[in-house]
Amino acid sequence: MNFLLDEVARATLRLAEAGVASPRTDAEELAAFVHGVRRGELHQVPDSDFDALYWECVARREAREPLQHITGRAYFRYQELQVGPGVFVPRPETEIMVGWAIDTLRAMDVADPLVVDLGTGSGAIAISIAQEVPRSRVHAVEIDSDALAWAKRNISNSGHGDRVTAHQADMLSALPELDCSVDLLITNPPYVPTDDSGQIPPEVRDYDPGPALWSGTDGLDMIRELEGVGRRLLRAGGAMAIEHGDGQGIDIPHLFPEEAGWRDVRNRKDLAHRDRFVVMRRADD
Repeated sequence: MNFLLDEVARATLRLAEAGVASPRTDAEELAAFVHGVRRGELHQVPDSDFDALYWECVARREAREPLQHITGRAYFRYQELQVGPGVFVPRPETEIMVGWAIDTLRAMDVADPLVVDLGTGSGAIAISIAQEVPRSRVHAVEIDSDALAWAKRNISNSGHGDRVTAHQADMLSALPELDCSVDLLITNPPYVPTDDSGQIPPEVRDYDPGPALWSGTDGLDMIRELEGVGRRLLRAGGAMAIEHGDGQGIDIPHLFPEEAGWRDVRNRKDLAHRDRFVVMRRADD
């Protein structure tokens, strides 16, 4: 057996015993990171003494430090993003919501759609929309200065900085100059109930920024507030998408009632076929 792959197998066992959810994938990603290759290229690495740095990385992951903090990178749709302490690590589940948003924008009869990403974190959502909807103009809002620094770095590196503008602001009061003009509003807000803190994996609980996670005893405090934000920012016929947690899909549609001007409120599913985000639109004039 290739010596490197043998070591990866040993690392996989260690990570599995530590409770890491995807031990093989993480062991391979760490090996690829250390050797400067992609996961699919590991078989090309020469059979030689394995770098001690690998086992340092494995030990950090074994202690449940996030993989993305160790490698300094996260993948989201077609982007490789820089991430680390102080910023929420983007999740694959959010890619499905972004895909819906991109399809929705493409279907709009709007030449240069105006998009707002609230709580942008690393900038993953904003950058993906700018990349895949070439004429879009995206405003990325983030209140935390550490997270905003990561977002600005990723926006600059993406090559789409001419169409993505980062703002340091509270998502509830941001961008009053855009009131009633936004074509699509999208957000992955905090939605973890404070009562669930003991059930959250340490990679999330101990490393993701608290303000990006917790949102009251039922996790819906911020989403309740977003109903008013959507009414303020969206134009007539504009669309909104909000990510939410497991079990919250049944409650959220009631927060966007028809009498408040909301239409087509629907839950959408993630890769595991669980309700993951809710979508809706403002009533036409």
